[in-house]
Amino acid sequence: MGRRIIICDGAESARLWSRIGTDELEELTWIPRENETRARPAGFKILQGGLDEDAIAKLDPAEDDEFALVSDDGPWTRLAIRKIRKVDGDASILVLSDGLTEDDLPHHASLRRTGWKTLIRDDIDEEFAHLTNLQRVVKIRELLAPRERVGILVQPDPDPDGIASAYALRALLGRKRTTAPLISFGDVQRPENQALCRAIGIEVRVITPDEISEFDALVLVDVQPNVFGDNAPERLKNVDVVIDHHPERTGYEATIRDIRVSYGATSTIFTEYLRATNTEINPRLATALLYGIKSDTQYLGRETSDQDMKSFAYLHASHSPALLRRIERPALPITGLQALGRALSKSDVRDGIHILVLGRVREDVIPQVADMALQAEGAEWAVAVGTVERNLVFSVRNVGYVRAAGEVVKAVVEGLGVGGGHRSMAKGIIPIKAFREVYGRADRAQILSALYDAFVRAIHRDED
Repeated sequence: MGRRIIICDGAESARLWSRIGTDELEELTWIPRENETRARPAGFKILQGGLDEDAIAKLDPAEDDEFALVSDDGPWTRLAIRKIRKVDGDASILVLSDGLTEDDLPHHASLRRTGWKTLIRDDIDEEFAHLTNLQRVVKIRELLAPRERVGILVQPDPDPDGIASAYALRALLGRKRTTAPLISFGDVQRPENQALCRAIGIEVRVITPDEISEFDALVLVDVQPNVFGDNAPERLKNVDVVIDHHPERTGYEATIRDIRVSYGATSTIFTEYLRATNTEINPRLATALLYGIKSDTQYLGRETSDQDMKSFAYLHASHSPALLRRIERPALPITGLQALGRALSKSDVRDGIHILVLGRVREDVIPQVADMALQAEGAEWAVAVGTVERNLVFSVRNVGYVRAAGEVVKAVVEGLGVGGGHRSMAKGIIPIKAFREVYGRADRAQILSALYDAFVRAIHRDED
């Protein structure tokens, strides 16, 4: 690695550079402005001869040395670039300026421009963001510290984002599973979510609504009380903390709520909490949060914010690739593969909609099939539907730039069942009894026909 030859235009630029710290590889020089009488900036020496080829040549630049020019003055910077190139035609040059753009500079293959004070501003803004998150965690800790048992509630059949976020909250609180258990009203069902729990060592305890009263405090993570419906326990109408990234709902009270709709994952919020509090993020926790972000943003391709990207990059340095592989490659049961084969043999894509009717299957198979069904040529929507106990359960995926899947599913199940979700993935449940009352029967052909017509109407309902 070569030197960094820094040439500052005037004492102010050099003094600012010296304040932010220097590196032993940096050769620090400055060129005084006319009538500049202020003392020499610490660590800098005057470039004797100014912007002159001989003066630059005396710096004896080597092949792997790099130059940085610090100035907002266009003529000065352009002259400096020309002089450097005469000494070294292949020199790498970084221009640090808040007043100049690429259009103000001559073309040079190895030249980059970036902000100068804006770089420092970005760092300061990031530190203030850490401070904001730190204060939020302080308030959460102060609220929950006196409580003997804190229930961390996630949605039924919780997804990786909810599981990882709940796991991170327990780490932030410095508690163990006995005093802050992860709880849900439904089992973890999808194989990859079960694999996440096994690989990381996470236990999600399934409770009945009546058992909510066992806890001195209740924190909802990646979910809000209204999601549990009208028959939810009264305790859910007044909870202690809600931390989520889904659209904000009303009809409940929370002492503290942190809902960030612009974020692609709740795991991102918790990554920021952990960073702000300097909490150790071990490989298991990093892997869980990384997978939470990855799964909820569909590999950073859906509804992803800058914060999601930054948190993902931060976690990537600490995660365990071996653990992640164990989570991402869950086994699909033979019966599920057989059901998929039968459905594929009779499927087609019409009007961009690909529907696979699986028959009676384990519920975790349905969303996996929906993911695969979206890969069909011409498919903008994929629907996998299976019979689970006395319900038709279907998972929906879309390509991300069409109408929101959650809104479409709500329209499809209106008056029949329940459903909702994100922009490009959603879930619906229709009792078979209700389906038969409307459509007469619930065989494969009727399910396929009825759902196709319902999805066409829901997708295009506002176009008439």
